[in-house]
Amino acid sequence: MPTTAIETAAGPGSAERAGITIRNPRTGDVLWTVPEAGPDAVTRAVDVARSAAADWASTAPAERGAALRAAARALDAAAAELAELNASETGRPVEESLAGIGAGVSTLEQYAELGPVHRGLSLRGNRLASDYTVAEPRGVAALLTPWNDPVAVACGLIGAALVTGNTVVHKPSERCPRLGEALGEVLAPAFPPGVFQTINGGAGAGALLAESQVDVVAHVGSSAAGARIARAGALTGAHVIRENGGNDPLLVDRDVDPAWAAEQAAVGAFSNSGQICVAVERIYVHEAIAKEFCAALEAEAALRNNNGTVAPLVDERMRDAVHAHVTDALSQGAHAVEGGVLPDGPGSFYPATVLLECTDSMQVMTEETFGPVAPVQVVKSFDDGLRLACSGKYGLAATVLSGNMAHVQQAVAALPVGTVKVNEVFGGAPGGAAQPRGESGAGFGYGPELLDEFSRVKVVHIAAPPAAAERESKGQGQP
Repeated sequence: MPTTAIETAAGPGSAERAGITIRNPRTGDVLWTVPEAGPDAVTRAVDVARSAAADWASTAPAERGAALRAAARALDAAAAELAELNASETGRPVEESLAGIGAGVSTLEQYAELGPVHRGLSLRGNRLASDYTVAEPRGVAALLTPWNDPVAVACGLIGAALVTGNTVVHKPSERCPRLGEALGEVLAPAFPPGVFQTINGGAGAGALLAESQVDVVAHVGSSAAGARIARAGALTGAHVIRENGGNDPLLVDRDVDPAWAAEQAAVGAFSNSGQICVAVERIYVHEAIAKEFCAALEAEAALRNNNGTVAPLVDERMRDAVHAHVTDALSQGAHAVEGGVLPDGPGSFYPATVLLECTDSMQVMTEETFGPVAPVQVVKSFDDGLRLACSGKYGLAATVLSGNMAHVQQAVAALPVGTVKVNEVFGGAPGGAAQPRGESGAGFGYGPELLDEFSRVKVVHIAAPPAAAERESKGQGQP
């Protein structure tokens, strides 16, 4: 997922660097400037978290779960205020922002229940010996979270890290710093001092935090930033969890209703203006239904553009990046049947865009665009589409629309991604997890498995002392 570095001019020893200036994505007006943490502030936050780690780790899991439930109640109470901040800083509509905050509340409640029953494994040796594992917190967790669904994503990492006994230093995205601060102010009182802290900053602050003496780093953001964090973890020894960029394919088989398939494609490509980690980024449609599918997809995009339901992109820098991908495709022969033109007026709006006649040499088909763009490539067969869908450096998710179970099973086996979705672009059971591949990251995100990522395992072997073992061998049992 793309992020943007904030350039600052302050010296490396300053406790706070030059501020982060945020503009309203709808109007372009300056909203506010928020101070950015420098090296001193980052070091201080990590030191405070380290000093609180032992006591929090020794707190009973049920008490940690209770604290998380209190945090969930506080978040629910502050939902309206936070949704307004989300809409102001990122342009996401208030209703969608509220839904994301509601998901964050549910996630905290989920981990409040899962944490106290998180358990190890046991293996029985002989009758008087046993082996078992004990899950322990890793220590201090650095969490770097994104702007596109800032509360929901942050709550997943925060909840899993805290309920397993880690202390947390959270750096929200520099694109929603005031929202990140407010989220910290809402959640922190539910925990003892030093257990949960928030710092603000851009790429510089994120790098300082990832390179500090923390025990685990969890990052949701761009693949480039994720790679830098992985390299830092290799040097510091921190465990690294990453959910990074994606170029998720949608494969449309010949036997599906083209109008329904176009609706699914539009939801996948245009929801949240395409600013979703698992958005549909490239479409491969069978030639047998391509004409009807493309016409229906064009109509879906036109409807959104005409009724004004496409929200602005987070800022003009993101809009420029999206339009650069579209311009590259047009220069190589793609045809924009809807959208594809920078709109007049203030803000960072970009229209829902449908590109036809795309090829696998275009950036929209090989890179993460992260905007409301649906590039379409027509294929002669399901096998051709699957081969193209399997290509590329990312491995986040993929969607298959097909009524042919043989084709579905073939795709599930072949697609090199963490999540395969069949006949629904979004959805999934509560508590689900995923394990990205390639440049899309590493480690489980969300679900019960995330508790394992924030824990380390101690193996215990217990055997009977010699006298008891000797009695056992003679069949004498207990004295």
